[in-house]
This record gives sequence, C-alpha cells and structure tokens, in this order.
Amino acid sequence: MPKLYLILILLACFQLTNTLAQTTLQSPPNSISGKAMDENGEAVPFANVILFNLDSSMAAGTSTDDQGFFSLEADAGSYFLQVKFLSYGTATVNGITKEEGKALRLKRIVMEENAEMLDEVVIQADRSQMEFKLDKRVFNVGQDLGNAGSNAAEILANVPSVDVDIEGNVSLRGSENVRILVNGKQSGLVGSGNADALRLLQGNMIEKIEVITNPSSKYEAEGEVGILNIVLKKEKEKGFNGSFELVAGYPSNYGGSFSINYRRKWVNVFASSGVNYRSSPGFGTSYQRYTGPDTSYVFESDRNHQRGGLSSVNRAGADFFINDKNTLTTAVLYKFADAQNTATIEYRDKNNANEVTATTIRDEVENEVSEDIEASITHVKTFNKKDRKLTTDIRMTQNFDTELSDLVETYSATNLSPTFQKSSNTEDEINYLLQSDYEHPVWKKGKIETGVRVSLREIENNYKVELSDDEVVFKTLDAFTDNLRYIENIYAAYALFGNEWKRFSYQFGLRGEYSDIETDLQISGISNPRNYFNLFPSGHFNYKLSENNSLQLSYSRRLSRPGFRELIPFFSYTDPRRFYGGNPDLDPEFTDSYEAGFLRMFEKGSFLGSAYYRHTTNVVQRITLTDTTGLLRTFPVNLGTQEAYGIEMNLSYTINDWWRVNGNVNAYYANLQGSYEGVNYATTITTMTGNATSIINLPEEIDFQSSVRYRAPRNTPQGKSLSVTVLDLGFSKDVFKGNGTVVLSVKDLFQSGRRRTIIDTETLFAESEFLWRARQFQLTFNYRINQKKKRGNSSRPSGVGEDY
Repeated sequence: MPKLYLILILLACFQLTNTLAQTTLQSPPNSISGKAMDENGEAVPFANVILFNLDSSMAAGTSTDDQGFFSLEADAGSYFLQVKFLSYGTATVNGITKEEGKALRLKRIVMEENAEMLDEVVIQADRSQMEFKLDKRVFNVGQDLGNAGSNAAEILANVPSVDVDIEGNVSLRGSENVRILVNGKQSGLVGSGNADALRLLQGNMIEKIEVITNPSSKYEAEGEVGILNIVLKKEKEKGFNGSFELVAGYPSNYGGSFSINYRRKWVNVFASSGVNYRSSPGFGTSYQRYTGPDTSYVFESDRNHQRGGLSSVNRAGADFFINDKNTLTTAVLYKFADAQNTATIEYRDKNNANEVTATTIRDEVENEVSEDIEASITHVKTFNKKDRKLTTDIRMTQNFDTELSDLVETYSATNLSPTFQKSSNTEDEINYLLQSDYEHPVWKKGKIETGVRVSLREIENNYKVELSDDEVVFKTLDAFTDNLRYIENIYAAYALFGNEWKRFSYQFGLRGEYSDIETDLQISGISNPRNYFNLFPSGHFNYKLSENNSLQLSYSRRLSRPGFRELIPFFSYTDPRRFYGGNPDLDPEFTDSYEAGFLRMFEKGSFLGSAYYRHTTNVVQRITLTDTTGLLRTFPVNLGTQEAYGIEMNLSYTINDWWRVNGNVNAYYANLQGSYEGVNYATTITTMTGNATSIINLPEEIDFQSSVRYRAPRNTPQGKSLSVTVLDLGFSKDVFKGNGTVVLSVKDLFQSGRRRTIIDTETLFAESEFLWRARQFQLTFNYRINQKKKRGNSSRPSGVGEDY
C-alpha cells in the first residue's frame, strides 16, 4: 500500500509539472522578443542582438539562446534591430514601434548565410582539452592524443580527479562510489559502471566527460563523491557530416568505427557504430604466509592470462523538429560482445625451510557472451518565455550476459588425479526509466526547477559451480551455487530555486527518494527486503569577485546503495585459494559533502582550486579473512564512519603558441573508524593522486603529447596499497588538407601500471603484484567529412542539462 500511495503522489507531481508548463504566461510588458533562424528554418544560437534608437544610438543588447530566442527590455518608442553572427549577413528589422505597457513579439528573423564570410571568418573551433567551471570540469575527449583508439575506461583514466585501477574500477577523489551517466541519464552503455561495460564503449563515440563533484538536488542522489557524465557525439550542423576511425595495435587490437549525422529543416538523423577485437596479456604474482595457533603455511603463485574478444556498439536515432517549440528525439542502442579469456595459475606450497613441497597448476577457459538493448524517447518543449522548458524522457534497457568456464587443476604429486570444474554465471537485467523536468524562469534572473523520476530495475543472476574427478560425472558444489533475484525500484521528486543578485548567485534544492530494494537468494531461501525514504538537500553559492575570478561554496547530501554484485555471496571461482564475493547484509552509505572553490581565468589559461570535506556513515570497505586451510575470502562490510578532507588544484595553461600543458593534483586525508566481528579496522589514510599532460606543436603539422598519472601509496584497514605511475606518449599528424589525422601512441610505456598490495595482520601476511593489461602500441587513423571547419562559440556553456 505505501508503494501505491507513493506512485500516486509522483503521478500527481508529474501532472503538476505538465500543468505548470502548459500555463500561458505573457512576456513582460516592457519586452521586445523574437527568434533568429537561418534559411532552412533552423535556430541560430548565440547571435548578437542589438536594438537601436532611430539616431543609431544603442538602446539595448542581448544574445539569442541555444534555441535562437531572445528577449530584451525597452521603453515605448521607435527603433530598428540588428542580428549578427559569424558566417551570416546582418539581419535588420526596421520600423519597430513599441507601445507603453505592451510586450512586442517580432516575426521570425531570417538570417542569410554569407559564403565569403564563411570562408574568411569561420575557423576551426579548437576547444581546450580541459574546461574548468565552478560546478564541474569538462574534459574534451578529441583534444587528447592518448584517447585515439581508446575505450571509455582508458579515457576516464586520463580525466583529472579520476582514477581507474588495473581491473578497470573507477574512483573519483579516492572513492569508488561515483555515479557514471551517459548524456545525463543511466544507460546500458556503461551498465552499473562496471569495468567490462566501460571497456566495450569505444572512444570515437564520446565527445566529452563532465566531472561533477557536488551535484545539486536535480541529479539522482546515488554516488558518494559525485557524477561522471559521458556525453556522446551528436552533431547538430546542417547537411551531412561525420567521422570515421580505424585502429591497429599490438598486442592484438583492431577496430573500426564511425559517427555521422544528416540534418535538414525538420529532422536530424544521427548514427554511430564500432567494432573492435582485442586480446591482451596480463600477469601477476603473490606470496602468502599464515601463522595460526596450531598450523602455518606458505605458498607463492604466478598468474598469466589472456583476455579479449570481439565487441560491437551501435547507436542510431533522430531529432524531429515538430515546430519551433517541440523537439522529439528517439534513439536505439545495441551492444554485443563475444569474449574468450584464458588464465593459468601456478601455486607452489612451501615448508618452513622455504622448500617447495607441492605444485598445483590451474587452467581456465572462459567464454562470455553479452547483449545490451536500449531504446529511448525524449520530448523537449520550449515556450515563448526565454529559458522556460519541459523535458520528458522515457527509456528501456535490457541486458543478457552469460559466462561459462571450464577449469582443470593438475598436481605434482603422482598419486593425485586432475580435478575438473565447470562454472556458469548468467545475468539478465531489465530497467525502465521515466523522468520529467520542468524549468521556469522567475523575476529577471531567477529560475525554478522541478521534476520527478521513476526507475524500475530487476536482475536475475544464476551462479553454479560443478566438480568432477573424471570429466564425465559432475557434482554441484552447493556452497557456490544459487539463484539471485534483485529488485531495485527508486521513486524520486525534486525542486530547485536559484537567483542572481548583482555579483552573487545562489541555488537551493531538495530531493526526496524512496528506495524499494529486495535481494532474494532463491536456493538458500535468504530474502532481504529494504525500504527507506530519504531527503537530500543541496545548496550552491557563487560570488563573482571580478570578470575573471569567482568563489563558490556548495553542499549536498548523497548516498551509495550497494550494487547487486556487492550483495551476492560470491561471483568468482577463478582462484580457488582466494574468493571474491559480496555481502547480502550491506546497508547504503550516506555522505554529507561540503566544498569551496576558487576559479581564476586569465589570458593564457585557467586555474581551479577546491577544498572539500566529506562525512560518511555506514562506510563500506572490503576486508580479507583466512581460515586454517589457507583460503582467503574478500568481501565488503559496513565498518563505521569516515571523515575525509582534501585539496584539489587544476591548471590549464598555454605557455606559448606551440606548447600547452594542464595538470591536476588531489591530496586528501581520511580517518576511518570501525570494526567487524570484534576486530578493530580503524586506520588513517594520507595520499594523493595527480596527472599532467604536455602537448607540443611541432613543424609539419605534427603534435607530440606526453601524459603521466601518479597514485601515491595509501593505507587500507588491513595493510596498504603501493604507488602506481603510468606514462603514455603520442604523436599525431594532420593529413588530407586537415580532414584526416594519424596518431601513433603507446600506453603504459614502462608497464608500471601494476596493482601492488600488502595485507599484514596478526596471522596473515600477503603480498601481490598484478598487471591487468600489458604495454599497448597503437596506430589510429581518423577521417572527417565536413568537420574540418565548424561554426561555434567556445564560450558556450556545457552541462548535463544540455539537449543532447
């Protein structure tokens, strides 16, 4: 019954936003408004609009918005108006008579393209690699040579403040509790932000990455440290344009992709597709020593693996411009992967004299097939009043994933026969999303925003392990077999109010989310329903010290719900001496986040400095326990509370005409207090991450880029993680009169991107080193059609709220 009440309330809120949106509002009585369009009826955004008195003195001025609309204030009188924009001739409207107390709406202003100006004035809009704003950082993917031929996981590793470990796990400012979105929404392209899904998304489809460290209440509350928003390419220029990319690399990495669009007066059709084959080697070593009251043991292990396969991502859609106030966008996505992964692990058991007493070799062949299907419909309605907008989004995502493994274990002892094992892991997911957002301007510079969101998600995950001595008759291992049914339904509504007064601007927001979650292990008979309602306030305050200097204070409350893989008891049987699993009893983390930022813009670059503090309850940490037989079990638990303090600095600077650099440093301190089953795991963490990129323009249209990433050592509740340093290099050259680019690059030149960890407790000492993917050499060719020159405005704001 509470669910029914909540759904009715959300439907009422949804109806209210539509009702508000349909209410007819008159323009202010002292305004003159209109819309600038080109000869094909398409909006001309960011054009200069100037209102003149009849003596040619300027009466008022403004610019068109991204839909081509403008509105300016004027007293009663006679005027003429001019609209100007690069590559267009000046459009003049004569004979304007403004009456006292009445708003004046002009007819559509048609601007004609000037061919001479197009050739002479319009140049390539070369956006900076990094754009710093107080509420976000924007990383333009195409400006980084290291991203040529890369996938989403590799691109995220180059983004300031973001770290991707060797297994592909993404963290922001030292925390893995970060929400990853695509075009501002959850998407099957990245799944739940897991590493394999990110590796399948090819970089040629990505336009930019937005890092939002303290989101407002408009965004879903998921993600302790903020949001990473992946913005996909979708050109809006008229006519046909696109780009094509070919990739060849060593070890095996071959692929091709394209991204195109065709725009006419009433429709914009876009499509992108990519296929890739990879096979990447990796290796690792470990040492483990256990000393108990009655027993002790020592063993070493070496691991070699080969991971890869064929993958394809395809996306197509269209924007239908129904009229100048209604746009309907439809899009479909299909993603496919067929992977084969092999691994060999050799264990060497030793006695107290460090002599090898037994050797065990374990071989695994895993075949994985996955499919993702996503369909979405988005409707955007604008109104006569500038900045008034209603957006409604409906999408469905479905995923199918099957992993089948065959394992053989052989022993040095002649009296032991080989052991044969099979494991199967099927994961089927379906997700429905309904979201509606309404923006309503008030007063001169204020805005009210409100919206509702419903997310319905269901996952079926069946895991089974079988054992045989003769490879004929297999027996199910009950301890590693179960069927999980996971249901996650989230109902949310929010409201925001923001305004500006002189140099000061502010925004207050409140979001409510009701979570209805159930984890059901059907064979074990364990069910864990969770229902909770939470409020998430936010506040942002900005003060403009001068034209190029700003200060901001912000606060938000967020949560991190356990993912379903953190709730299932097990999900890996590759290494029988070390099991990784989840914990069905996990509770969500709650975080209060405070941040202060200073943004300085100067002639040759920009600087963004931030200080932040996070207070987190129910902190989730992975711990490792062992038994007297030497088996390790790693799983997450709610330990306690954590206080985290940090300072982050970002710099983008053009040293001269041929050399530009950017860098990021994030240093933080965390105090973790907590225990599990009577054992105290309190620890303090002092560490830092940083990256730096240098781009040098050489003669003959050649660019050279070097990038370095560094993660300092850090303590963990049971030991420490050692430092990691990675160096990437790349050369690029423009060809075919600037329409094509060839990039030669190497990733992880010294193969130093290795995870090195130490566990040191009273009874257990374990040390491991692991490299997921070996050094990669790569040659990429990109060819652009009608994209050499672009009409653009580098000052155009970019944000999650854009119309994608």
